[in-house]
Amino acid sequence: MNHDASLARLIGYFQGIDPGNVGRLGEVYTEDAYFKDPFNEVRGIDPITRIFRHMFTQVDAPRFVVTGSVLQGEQAFLTWDFRFRMKRFARDEQCIRGASHVRFAPDGRVEFHRDYWDAAEELYEKLPLLGNLMRALKRAARS
Repeated sequence: MNHDASLARLIGYFQGIDPGNVGRLGEVYTEDAYFKDPFNEVRGIDPITRIFRHMFTQVDAPRFVVTGSVLQGEQAFLTWDFRFRMKRFARDEQCIRGASHVRFAPDGRVEFHRDYWDAAEELYEKLPLLGNLMRALKRAARS
């Protein structure tokens, strides 16, 4: 099966995700889909939906910008920028750059989703106090 339409649907969903359409994740993911990122490892549409709902409670104005994609058979690799404002700390827009490996089921929905991004560099270093510590540890590791 050609998954060009599956990939386009996935990209469109994430670039337009908002609190009102998070509940439609089942249109894009299978009921028993696997999802893993630096903080979560879950199976099933309900736990995955909770992760994305939680995103809207933790940060302001979250949005994904897909910057590239490669599709080979039933697998795809996407690069993206996740842009947001932290509710508790800096009010400037923040950006996490990452990548996702996904695998499509025969019906075109995602059955496997693994995110890759450096939590230390992309998140912890941007936080007050913790950021100073993380940057100091990075400098010490380089010397």
